Amino acid sequence: MKMEYEDRFRQVQRPKYDCLLFDLDDTLYPLSSGIASECLKNIGDYMVERLGIEERQISDLCNLLYKNYGTTMAGLRAIGYEFDYNDYHSFVHGRLPYGKLKPDPVLRHLLLSLPVRKVVSHFTSTQDPIMMQIECNLLFPMQIFTNADEEHAAEVLRKLGLEDCFQGIICFETLNPLPPSSSSDQERKAEVFDIVGHFSHPTDGVELPRTPVLCKPSVDAMEHALRVAGIDDPQRTMFFDDSVRNIQSGKRIGLHTVLVGTSRRIKGADHALESIHNMKEAFPELWEEGEKSELVLRSGKIGLETSAIA
Repeated sequence: MKMEYEDRFRQVQRPKYDCLLFDLDDTLYPLSSGIASECLKNIGDYMVERLGIEERQISDLCNLLYKNYGTTMAGLRAIGYEFDYNDYHSFVHGRLPYGKLKPDPVLRHLLLSLPVRKVVSHFTSTQDPIMMQIECNLLFPMQIFTNADEEHAAEVLRKLGLEDCFQGIICFETLNPLPPSSSSDQERKAEVFDIVGHFSHPTDGVELPRTPVLCKPSVDAMEHALRVAGIDDPQRTMFFDDSVRNIQSGKRIGLHTVLVGTSRRIKGADHALESIHNMKEAFPELWEEGEKSELVLRSGKIGLETSAIA
């Protein structure tokens, strides 16, 4: 009889996915909020005011840095600019009009309605009914994975009313725990690599400098994030992001990818969602996993000793 129940619970202990990994900006809220454009403006202002870059150079420089390094910040560090990470984030994110973000009770309900799984911890040799220890955990632990700093991530989640919906935040500080060494303005300017000139007049044998900043869409950043999240099998992780490049990098390391913000599926995306609010419609199996677990538990007609884990 014990073997019968062990087999029954073994069938429901492992769902299709082990983790749901979510990008933050323009994924959990729409691009139309205007936060992205304000952030881009702040980056340009930082480059002019803090780094002394001429305003007429900002647009072309930002485009090249973003295209080649994933973020403007990572590109600035790559070509030789040195600055305090906290000062950069405070300037770029600290000035954002967070008031444009409103609580999203629909998304909150959606995330919190994801089922819990009941996992058998051990059997006790007793007379019928069989007694079991049961642990209640989220069926799909959910993590935020963002290039932004921790303070920005926390503020966005707070404004959206989602601060208690995720089990962890993988952010800039997670991937880049050590600050850069300081240098004088004179040293900083003398060592800057001319990336605009590099692409305007390519020279054989000259390669782009590497960045010390780890961020999406770097495969190294993706793999590091999985280690931080304790994800052993990328194929059992569903990854939501609005960036095509991030999605394609995620696919390269085996993640099950969902492009958010468009219904048009591109190469590298397993699915495409117009809005994150379409999650349940697109992936009903995430909620059905919990229902299957409940049905198996109830069909056993057994006494249970439960202990919940917050």
